[in-house]
Amino acid sequence: MLEKRAICSGCDIYCQVRTEVPESGNVGDVLVKAIDPRPLRANICMKGVHAPQGLSHPKRVLHPLKRVGARGEGKWEQVTWDEAMDDIAERLSQVIERYGPEALAVSTSQWNTQTDNGAGRRFMNFLGSPNWISGVAICAGNTAAVNRLVYGWYPYPDYPQTQCVVLFGHNPKQHSWTPVYNAIRRAQQRGAKLIVLDPRKSENAELADLWLPLKPGTDAAMCFGWLKVILDEELYDKEFVAEWTSGFEEFRARVNEFPLDRVEAITGVSAELIRQAARMYATNGPAVIPWTPITDQQRNSTSAIRLMCILRAICGNLDVPGGELLHGFHPDIVHESELERHDVLSDEQKAKQLGAVDHPLFTYRGMAALREPAKRVWGHEWPNLITGCYMATPSATFRAMADEKPYPVKAFITLGNNTLMSFANMQLIHRALLNQDLVVAFEHFRTPTAQLADYILPGDAWLERNCLADGFGWTSIYRPSQKTVEAPGECRTVYEFWRDLAVRMGLGEHFPWETNEAMLDHRLNRLEIDFATFSEKFPYHARPFEYQKYRKTGFATPSGRVELFSSVLNDLGLDPLPYWRDAPPANPAFPLTMFMGVRDDEYFQTGHRHIPALRARKPHPIMFIHAEDARVAGVAEDDWAEVVTPQGRIRLKTAIRPDMPKGVVRVPHGWWLPERDEGDGTLSGAWELADAQLCPDDEDHLDREQGIPHMKGIACRVELLKT
Repeated sequence: MLEKRAICSGCDIYCQVRTEVPESGNVGDVLVKAIDPRPLRANICMKGVHAPQGLSHPKRVLHPLKRVGARGEGKWEQVTWDEAMDDIAERLSQVIERYGPEALAVSTSQWNTQTDNGAGRRFMNFLGSPNWISGVAICAGNTAAVNRLVYGWYPYPDYPQTQCVVLFGHNPKQHSWTPVYNAIRRAQQRGAKLIVLDPRKSENAELADLWLPLKPGTDAAMCFGWLKVILDEELYDKEFVAEWTSGFEEFRARVNEFPLDRVEAITGVSAELIRQAARMYATNGPAVIPWTPITDQQRNSTSAIRLMCILRAICGNLDVPGGELLHGFHPDIVHESELERHDVLSDEQKAKQLGAVDHPLFTYRGMAALREPAKRVWGHEWPNLITGCYMATPSATFRAMADEKPYPVKAFITLGNNTLMSFANMQLIHRALLNQDLVVAFEHFRTPTAQLADYILPGDAWLERNCLADGFGWTSIYRPSQKTVEAPGECRTVYEFWRDLAVRMGLGEHFPWETNEAMLDHRLNRLEIDFATFSEKFPYHARPFEYQKYRKTGFATPSGRVELFSSVLNDLGLDPLPYWRDAPPANPAFPLTMFMGVRDDEYFQTGHRHIPALRARKPHPIMFIHAEDARVAGVAEDDWAEVVTPQGRIRLKTAIRPDMPKGVVRVPHGWWLPERDEGDGTLSGAWELADAQLCPDDEDHLDREQGIPHMKGIACRVELLKT
């Protein structure tokens, strides 16, 4: 049987897998297998194995659909691609003529219908709109932007050679971030230490050398505690600090504001355990602190991420074997940042980017000071790592859509993102979508967001397209993904969508590649090879790696050093040093703390709940709660309950778990009911189940620098659902 190599984008880890091409040519008959089946080498999970079942589902959108009823009513008619694209272009042109190009906003993600965002940003930049948002604003993209402030790139962990792994709430498992789970287990087998910081005794905490059960949302305070120990006991790399950092004395003074008794009071972890963990990390190098979604979603997010960066740097773990590697760009491949053409968007339009005044960090305004350093070190002014470095802030974008302030946004395109359920304050997002002149959803299914669109356009999937995967732009390793079968119906690639729209909007000259494959050939032309040959010849392609590159070039920051005192934040009028910000005052009406945004192993974000094999494993959303909290709330095992916050309420089934700390409730992310018909007012169950209703986005709950919401530690209560 003919086999292909493909990159599974069923989640954001992008496993390279082996696919068997079926004689039928149908995506539902494809077999997906691990390339290496050995234990702790098989980088595949249940989502990848069952992807063909999901992509052949009878409810998949196979043809363009035009809304003929009210938004959310569920009335559609099938139209041709030309009819849809002609009308979309005409209506978008009307919006731009009346309000300007900034009146278009786009929301996307890095999975589902997408593996390449370069074409979308290219379209936006040539059109003149800076208002691009993405789920990466609260998942890795914002982390990449913060890392750039400190040392100019987002480092990649060298698991095969590391001696210590630190997991801040991240919990890679056999069916969730499988390659990282495998890499950590292999590292432990050869003697590496594992430190886990998690409110509950997670699967990784069970296997850890040290488990620190900190309170939700207190990661920044914990980092201050570690740094207090490391600085006081002189466990840091003095030579590196002297030669390659700036602002050390100012930073030390800030750390001295956090004696361990204060950190213990904030985090709930004993001072002695904090000391043990700090010493273990500092003395068992080279060490890694992998990315975690936990610190992406806190009111102290920027400070927590910066403090992790500083731990890496001062303990000697940057760009060394077994530490965290600063890859830079592959010199012989056109990277997505280059394809995006951020240089053509005028300064006048960049200045209109929503959220840039109040929360500038990952906007054009926040990243402006890094242009020259990036050019000096990496050879390119606009490194859009994880596509998270030049975004509008989501909350500001939705307010402009809903309330038309500071200016109207009246056209919205969402690509594989299910925007309604993917950010904080779902109530605001719903109002925003209803106030649009044009909403286009490029999707596989009629998601709750797509149900509010004017057009639903059928997108292809990872088994149905060729692509180049580069680790979201933060590595110099490129892996080809080969098309296994043709896309069903009239499903198209996202590149074809953007090019077709560009041609209709008078921007066709900027998209000279007529097909997705032609664009991929262009990206490889410096290697003098086309995609078809490249994909057959190379499982991956990487440049030879050089360690401690900063000794030749300096770091890609304004000072050329690791900035403990951030010149960028200082010039933006923000605190140049990390800090701790206390939670809002307690409200006795909401006595519990909610930890939301958690992904079930079976699903990713709001997807996969239509796949029978996965849904059978987890048919309902499940709330984890401590036995004493359940008793007080009057709920028992398997009861349907409601979790209530000042923002909203949702219903879930109850699971009383001994691993849950008292006072903390765990709520899963992304639930709706794909099997429920449209038009009943619930948006297929989203209004009943989606956790995005629970999270506010007022200033008290937003990170000051980024404007992203606090999801790890929201006040809530639990009630028995009354039938």
